[in-house]
Amino acid sequence: MNQSPRLWTVIGCSLLVASLGAGATACGSGDDNPLSARPYDAGDQVALNHPTGSRPVDPDRPLEVTAKSGDGRITDVSAVDTHGRRLAGELSATGDRWHSTVPMAAGVRYTVLVSTEDERGAPGQRTLTFDTTPAQKVLKVEFGPDEGKYGVGQPLTAELNEPVKDKAARAVIERGLVVDAPPEAVGAWHWVDDKKLHYRPKDYWPANTTVSVRSNLEGIKISDDLHGAASKPLKLEIGDRVEVTTDASSHWMTFKRNGEVINSIPVTTGKPGFSTRNGIKVVLGKQYYVQMRGDTVGIGGSEYYNLPVYWATRVTWSGEYVHAAPWSIGSHGYANVSHGCTGMSTGNAAWFYENITEGDIVRVINSIGDDMDTFGNGYGDWNMDWKDWREGSALLKGTQEGRSPVDQARLRPQV
Repeated sequence: MNQSPRLWTVIGCSLLVASLGAGATACGSGDDNPLSARPYDAGDQVALNHPTGSRPVDPDRPLEVTAKSGDGRITDVSAVDTHGRRLAGELSATGDRWHSTVPMAAGVRYTVLVSTEDERGAPGQRTLTFDTTPAQKVLKVEFGPDEGKYGVGQPLTAELNEPVKDKAARAVIERGLVVDAPPEAVGAWHWVDDKKLHYRPKDYWPANTTVSVRSNLEGIKISDDLHGAASKPLKLEIGDRVEVTTDASSHWMTFKRNGEVINSIPVTTGKPGFSTRNGIKVVLGKQYYVQMRGDTVGIGGSEYYNLPVYWATRVTWSGEYVHAAPWSIGSHGYANVSHGCTGMSTGNAAWFYENITEGDIVRVINSIGDDMDTFGNGYGDWNMDWKDWREGSALLKGTQEGRSPVDQARLRPQV
């Protein structure tokens, strides 16, 4: 039988251990074992296809590490960029070549640690560094809303400075937009248009938690001529679960906090021709005083109005508010007489104003009006079925929902 010297050494050790029994030491002392030696400098044993030094290299050119001689082999390669991202790659079965399998990032420094072993199995190491050229065209991402405290219905937004239509490029972007949230808040990105994404969980955010979002796209190749740029991360504090339901047919509002009804308020909503929109809306902001004029929303003639309004909570960009309406107090709880807003007494409006927060949920039911738009008139995101929401993701479109590790990885993509 023709065995290599290294294989005979391993077999000899095994036989000697078996024959000597417990407590015996095989193959001599630790100093004689090549695996116990400190790694030798493998500089003469490996070669990089990129020059090291001050001249940046093209990030589109794959990285390749090769063994220069037949007296040893590569056992592992770790290529990590400035941001701590490891470059994916493959090592050949014979250990003579390692090559990257994804594009390198632009405008970063790579530190490459090459591990080797010689014909006796002794370990070697070599560390090499090089820079990649900066990107010529970059994709910037701006997250929203502003940092602060919000209700459980507040979606995350991502605004891009360049339109992205290609599905593969969109998938790269989604993988790089990392949302950190409680494990039960399984969510997904949805492309509103070519330059805007929204992120929401399947259900509302868990109450009294923290949600953050960051981009891991800096330097990452998105398309042939586009790389990611640095982006400012965002953190939101989520408050209590506040859910307001206005029944336009009964003319009453129910205010819940963390599942408990804490107030019921008589209201008036939009009259025929100006009916309040049905559906789930998210509070956009609050103003103590607003001068409301009919011509700003296209209302004139006999229906024109010009009124000072107090304790105003906004729920659509088109001008729908919850506010004090002392001029119609006789209709509160009995009839719908407004031009689309939800009106109540000054005292109730002040209470509502003090207890509502941006991002809280305000839902209207049983109105004869249109349904709330999903996008474009505030945050109507929650009016879209979860299955349809997932279809707006470049990563999840056409996939089955599940809680498997694979699906979880898609929902919380990493680059």
